[in-house]
Amino acid sequence: MTHTISRVYRFYLDGFRKMTVGKTLWKIIFLKLLVMFAVLKLFFFPNYLGSHFSTDQQRADHVIEQLTGSVTN
Repeated sequence: MTHTISRVYRFYLDGFRKMTVGKTLWKIIFLKLLVMFAVLKLFFFPNYLGSHFSTDQQRADHVIEQLTGSVTN
């Protein structure tokens, strides 16, 4: 079992080492993830709970109220 796992690991490791175009594509993927999670979070998703409530208990109460509150039609 471990011999098979090590062979599979070496197969993928050798494949990643010999990549030429793939390395560039992985760099593009990581750059896009950085933009999505870092930059967009800063500008489009403000810290609502941190700016509107001063204690953890108030934040927790607000979240519970939003999750379990009644639905209005």
